[in-house]
Amino acid sequence: MDKITVVGAGHVGATAAQRIAERELAREVVLVDILEGVPQGKALDQWESAPVEGFDTMVTGAQHYEETAGSGVYVVTAGLARKPGMSRDDLVQKNTAIIRSVSEEIARYSPDAIIVMVTNPLDVMAYVAKAVTGFPRERVIGMAGILDTARFRSFIAMELDVSVEDIQALVLGGHGDSMVPIVSTVSVGGIPLGQLLSAERIEALVQRTRKG
Repeated sequence: MDKITVVGAGHVGATAAQRIAERELAREVVLVDILEGVPQGKALDQWESAPVEGFDTMVTGAQHYEETAGSGVYVVTAGLARKPGMSRDDLVQKNTAIIRSVSEEIARYSPDAIIVMVTNPLDVMAYVAKAVTGFPRERVIGMAGILDTARFRSFIAMELDVSVEDIQALVLGGHGDSMVPIVSTVSVGGIPLGQLLSAERIEALVQRTRKG
């Protein structure tokens, strides 16, 4: 792929751009953000790490979407983050306006792109992006399932002091209170989770995963 754009140069966006570059998933990664100098500075830091990390993907920063034109994928992380005590749904109004604007720019400059939505509340933001761009549903993807499953596995590993590689688990549903960790299928090195933890401890892990 020639170009992948990451929208939002915060912690999540910058980390995503770095990982995309390190894995050489595209020839170029563009990190775009409305804050002057921030995406350019972070992109330069990442590009300067290329000789150490051994990748050739060019990383550039931008404030304007013209420089993202022709991107095959947009990873959208822009938006307000949750503060203590806030739910993902508390972000709906403000982040809807942000994602609407981002989606208009994506449709204008890269009408054939795929959108990977990360911004919360994820399910609503994915719907907004699809509605604004008019893209078919297979080109607007929410990131929730992989993240939620990874969190569930990591919390179980911490609870039992084992490697995450030993945890088999799956989380379905929305990214929030509607997510469904499939507890009955969880195993640790082939042993059902219910044989290792009490129902109360398992429920606590489920709730921790839901709250993120």
